Amino acid sequence: MNIKLRQEQPKDYPKTEALIEQAFRNEEMSDQQEHFLVQRIRRSDAFIPELSIVAVNQQDEMIGQILFSEIIIENKDQATESLALAPVSVHPDYQKHGIGSMLMNRGLEKAKEAGYHSVIVLGHADYYPRFGFKPASLWGIEAPFDVPDEAFMALELEKDAFKNVSGVVQYSEAFSE
Repeated sequence: MNIKLRQEQPKDYPKTEALIEQAFRNEEMSDQQEHFLVQRIRRSDAFIPELSIVAVNQQDEMIGQILFSEIIIENKDQATESLALAPVSVHPDYQKHGIGSMLMNRGLEKAKEAGYHSVIVLGHADYYPRFGFKPASLWGIEAPFDVPDEAFMALELEKDAFKNVSGVVQYSEAFSE
């Protein structure tokens, strides 16, 4: 399978949103609104165009997508910049072929290259640990809403990125609209 990963372009937006809607349509842990979240993130100050990556097949059809946006981990003493990973999507016809892993690896690599030190994700506890994610609670990092501990995870892109970091994740306004 010949898959190309590249930065998402504005002309891709309708195709990306259709892909995301299809990818999450039958997910029981989803509200099926992820494509609207992506629209809102793109309009927010938290959007990082170079960390919005798509996968296309040989026919240049959109088959996968990953997006990172800026967040803050905040406590009474400090605010630390980090990234939220949300969402990662693969078209149902292409799932279980390693495309999600390709997107994850490229996205994490690009995030590190861009100077980010950490990533937070709310997702499947059996998927994200293979990329090094661990429960965020290990560092005293909490979600701003009720969520199972094993589903709210963090990753240090640099060694000891969470040393002396704790607090509540503050997502951009895009996540609460």
